[in-house]
Amino acid sequence: MTEPLLPPHRPLRLGTRASPLAMAQARLTEQALCTAHGWTPDRIEIVPVTASGDKVLDRPLADIGGKALWTKELDHWLHDGTIDVAVHSMKDVETIRPDTLHIAAMLPRADVRDALVGAATIAALPRGGRLGTS
Repeated sequence: MTEPLLPPHRPLRLGTRASPLAMAQARLTEQALCTAHGWTPDRIEIVPVTASGDKVLDRPLADIGGKALWTKELDHWLHDGTIDVAVHSMKDVETIRPDTLHIAAMLPRADVRDALVGAATIAALPRGGRLGTS
């Protein structure tokens, strides 16, 4: 039986952001691929990248490239062959994607509830306070 998804003689390179959330999503993707195809984890290599959006913290996201900051390095790595597959959080993916890249699969949706960590309530936040998401 052939393994059409796996490159010959090396692991499938799964690219992801280096953030804790992205790494967790990459591990879930690795598990799903192994389960679906009967692979062992050594058949997949998780390749983290520190995205520009993780490096530039002193300016608003809109001023430095918008949502694409979280995905453009991985998209570039796909094009140049550094990675075989990219794992993106859908919240980071722009609605208009390059014609050469496709969303090929998605993991099942997890619990959609969010949590506020910090202030007891949103009302307790200082006037003009900012919230961050992950």
